Amino acid sequence: MTRCIPLCPHNCLAIGTRRAIAGRHCMKMGHNDSKGGESGSSMADIRKGSLHLVRLAGIDVYLHWSWFLVAMYEIGDRAHTYSAIEWNVLEYLALFLIVLLHEFGHALACRQVGGTANRIVLWPLGGVAYVSPPPRPAATLWSIAAGPLVNVALLPVLGLLRVASGSFGWALTMPNLDLMLHALWIINLILLIFNLLPVYPLDGGQILRSLLWFGLGRARSLMAAVIFGFFGTAGLLGLAYWARSIWIGLIAVYVLMNCWTAWQRAQALLKLEKSSRHGGFACPDCKVAPPVGNFWICGKCKKTFDTFLTRAVCPSCAAQFPVTRCLECGNVRPMSQWELAAASQTT
Repeated sequence: MTRCIPLCPHNCLAIGTRRAIAGRHCMKMGHNDSKGGESGSSMADIRKGSLHLVRLAGIDVYLHWSWFLVAMYEIGDRAHTYSAIEWNVLEYLALFLIVLLHEFGHALACRQVGGTANRIVLWPLGGVAYVSPPPRPAATLWSIAAGPLVNVALLPVLGLLRVASGSFGWALTMPNLDLMLHALWIINLILLIFNLLPVYPLDGGQILRSLLWFGLGRARSLMAAVIFGFFGTAGLLGLAYWARSIWIGLIAVYVLMNCWTAWQRAQALLKLEKSSRHGGFACPDCKVAPPVGNFWICGKCKKTFDTFLTRAVCPSCAAQFPVTRCLECGNVRPMSQWELAAASQTT
């Protein structure tokens, strides 16, 4: 039995939004498993060393231990902004509440289209929602776009709070609250704008990929989006050098690592598209014949094999698998159903 389902992380970068409002140049992301899918990212390791905070709507929220270190630095670095340090703490917590709502937008939208979403991790650079939407362009597009739409919905809410602050004279009676409401409106706006940049793996880059998917297909659309990401990395590195900003440099490294991983996934998907297909088998859900080749991984010995050639038995360790994953739609079905689906197509 395998131990995981391929997940596609959606990222919200947040740390630099708080530094941006301070005037700094910073910007805050049981079956035999498939080998050819879009599984994981280079930053998937942030799930390690994370503390479980809460479970909401069936989604586990985790906080990486390094968040506390950066929080102490960020809060102390802007201690002069408010008259009391407690307001700096509230502002920082509110920032990550916005990030968390953004990630829940991704997760709930993914579930709405029939995908899997059960974990969100908050870390110093923002948040990552581990979601696995059905591998269709429309489903992927909605899963990604829902995150920034949360920030769009928050703009009038935070704007009304700013208006209320002005109407009730909070700038004089509660200046710290008035300042924080103004800062949160700007933070949310910067989050929205930055995450919509067409740079993979930011939301804007993944939205671009989903739109290209309609015309270019799954593999070539990812390649095109990654190329934009590489150019974006060069721009971020140049900006980091010009601004002497370690935060922008870290974000550039983050983007570069994800782009390289995505480039490798795109090559695997392209190889998958060019593969010949097995006769006598078809996915019961998407009706596509499976490819010929070692695209499946044994959950026991981790060796790759062609599950349709061996009828769901690993040739290395003789492990048997009751269900097999489709590389096209991601669903899992027993081998007998694959045969029945192929037979129904020929009758």
